[in-house]
Amino acid sequence: MSINVHIRPIEDSDVEPVVAFWREADLLRPWNDPRHDIAFARSNSNSTVLVASHEGKLIGTVMVGHDGHRGWVYYVASDHNLRGQGVGRSIMQAAEHWLSDRGVWKVQLLVRSTNELAKGFYEKLGYVDTQSSCFQKVLAVPS
Repeated sequence: MSINVHIRPIEDSDVEPVVAFWREADLLRPWNDPRHDIAFARSNSNSTVLVASHEGKLIGTVMVGHDGHRGWVYYVASDHNLRGQGVGRSIMQAAEHWLSDRGVWKVQLLVRSTNELAKGFYEKLGYVDTQSSCFQKVLAVPS
């Protein structure tokens, strides 16, 4: 079963509801400031946050951007009460279209190694585990 999903770029009035939505979806980590992440994504044309709604209610999100070569998605979330109704698939398709409209032909994402549900979801969408390791260095904590 699939529901009608409306997807659009985030607006100022969406920021606090999106942060609350991410908190409920357990996407937030102490070292990431979601409001800063949203503002940074909106600060240039290489990234954005897309929000999905159904009958005026926030039901999904994705932060999407590119580095000029690869596309990336973050903060992918869907209303847990609507799992299996196409929300996640719709939001990922919107992110993929956003990237391909900008000439980006490859998209990547990070999944925590313990998140088997997410791994299965992305595999159903055609994503493959590249068996790569992700290394990180924090240059500065955003203020």
